[in-house]
Amino acid sequence: MAEAEQVDDAELSLRGINMLLNNGFKESAELFHRYRNYSPLMSFGASFVSFLNAMMTFEEEKMQVAYEDLRATERLCECDSTGVIETIKNKIRKSQVDGHRSEVAMMERLQRLIIVADCQVYLAVLSFVRQELSAYIKAGWILRKAWKMYNKCYNDISQLQEACQRRSSAPQGVLSSDQAKPSQSPPLLPEPQEEHSTDLPKDNQKSALPPVTKAAQSNKHPDHQEAHTSSKPKHSQKAPLRYEAGLTAESLSRLKGSVSFGYGLFHLCISMVPPHLLKIINLLGFPGDRQQGLTSLTYASESKDMKAPLATLALLWYHTVVQPFFALDGSETEAGLLAAKAILQKKEAEYPDSSLFIFFKGRVLRLECQISSALTSFNSALELATGQREIQHICLYEIGWCSMIELSFTDAFKAFDRLRTESRWSQCYYAYLTGVCQGAAGDLDRACSVLKDAARLFRRKHNQIEQFSMRKAEDLRKLPPTRERCTMAAIEVLYLWKALPNSSTSKLQLMIEVLQQMEDSSCSGLNYLLLGAVHKCLGNSPNAVQCFQVALRDEQGRLNNSYVQPYSLYELGCIFLESPESTAKGRALLLQAKEDFSAYDFENRLHVRIHTALASLKEEASQ
Repeated sequence: MAEAEQVDDAELSLRGINMLLNNGFKESAELFHRYRNYSPLMSFGASFVSFLNAMMTFEEEKMQVAYEDLRATERLCECDSTGVIETIKNKIRKSQVDGHRSEVAMMERLQRLIIVADCQVYLAVLSFVRQELSAYIKAGWILRKAWKMYNKCYNDISQLQEACQRRSSAPQGVLSSDQAKPSQSPPLLPEPQEEHSTDLPKDNQKSALPPVTKAAQSNKHPDHQEAHTSSKPKHSQKAPLRYEAGLTAESLSRLKGSVSFGYGLFHLCISMVPPHLLKIINLLGFPGDRQQGLTSLTYASESKDMKAPLATLALLWYHTVVQPFFALDGSETEAGLLAAKAILQKKEAEYPDSSLFIFFKGRVLRLECQISSALTSFNSALELATGQREIQHICLYEIGWCSMIELSFTDAFKAFDRLRTESRWSQCYYAYLTGVCQGAAGDLDRACSVLKDAARLFRRKHNQIEQFSMRKAEDLRKLPPTRERCTMAAIEVLYLWKALPNSSTSKLQLMIEVLQQMEDSSCSGLNYLLLGAVHKCLGNSPNAVQCFQVALRDEQGRLNNSYVQPYSLYELGCIFLESPESTAKGRALLLQAKEDFSAYDFENRLHVRIHTALASLKEEASQ
């Protein structure tokens, strides 16, 4: 590959990622596959394409391919005789090679270490999506390894940037690091804490660790202290890396952007782990810093690294999917929506017909309750993603949800039925959604048949979504299903997936009419929970409180709907937190929901929301 030897892999990899985001999925995959073994950076690009396909479909087969590709990239990065982890520890001395070769070696080793850490984070994400306790624990230990690598890399790059900046005023010097930084980007990380070290000059006595929060400082558990200590970079006790004249501020800034992407994803990933599992895993001894993660991703998105477009997508994913789903800002989504709209507007000229960017535009419109416009965007993204089955599936999924929000059940079951037949991810779940929507649309015979298929398609015994879908499908089939019960089941799914706030006032009022007509005593508690949630969306807090209190007292339906009571407590707690006079009562209800119930549907999901609500309360009290 004589021609390939002259390729600038940093530029080529960025071109490949931009190609992918502009609907050139096939061309991007071919480019990365062609140069996969040319360099670790191109190998990483190929692995990322596999990872993206896996995350868009959640298909076991694609997740396994992504796992194997990421492992292959790791092996390529560690193929040196001493391995990249050991090589990075060796100082580059002028006596060994000339300045230019030192620069190449230094940049290559830093790049490889960042790639290894990134691969570790993606492998952890693949474990997280399995939603199993063992997977959380495995992912936690993988992230510990990645965290140490990011610390090492960040510290080394920071030292080199400081040296580069000191030389910037010298004759024939390179540009200052400030000039090479992306415009108007926030600082990558907070100033490192002072750390006593006799081997470093005073101006370099800094740790690569971020500041410890007050909560972490007050945590005296020995395991937490051990985890925090173990994450300190060992090389902080040694002499600083030698700056080579060939290293430029621009190249170092690109590397800083590269490490910022993984570092930001790392913090966001940790911040979303259910708190009680975080204690079991004992990740690093302190929770992830969500704001620091967002700051790092913002920096990365403005850099010239290949992962800049990916950081942009990660920010859009966070603001339009994660933040509203986990209620990370309580019931407020305005800040996230404004940030997402600003990103989309800024990148519109660069990605005018990107199916992914149009998809996220649809997510923004959905969260703004502009369901008709959102459907237009999702359908446009679906057409633009011709040949890319994974993108089409996430568009179909959103089309199904928007149709459910509009109570257009015929359109909803068409979208879900297509997913049931085309997608290999959780066919049990799609069968349940299809059957529910068919029944709500009035086609009860076909609904019963499809609901029967849901139990047959049940595959993953430890997956909460499939467990829920299979059990609910069986419950609906037993009676057999009626149009009212299927409509109630659809409203239940909308509630659990945080989609009710996207509904219009007229649709919410129709939901109340349906729920008030339900007379089945076996699901009375669930019925009142859903009524309370709808009243809450309409701003009728007194009616919502009354409904949640009735749901909380229901014992008959507790076996079939075990989540009703803890969720009712959570909803009541959130309403009481809105008033200063009832804040203490609200906090008590949230703690009761957290501590008095276990082993119910979507427990981890609720724990994340409770943790977020309590953390916001604590933050307000400290201001």
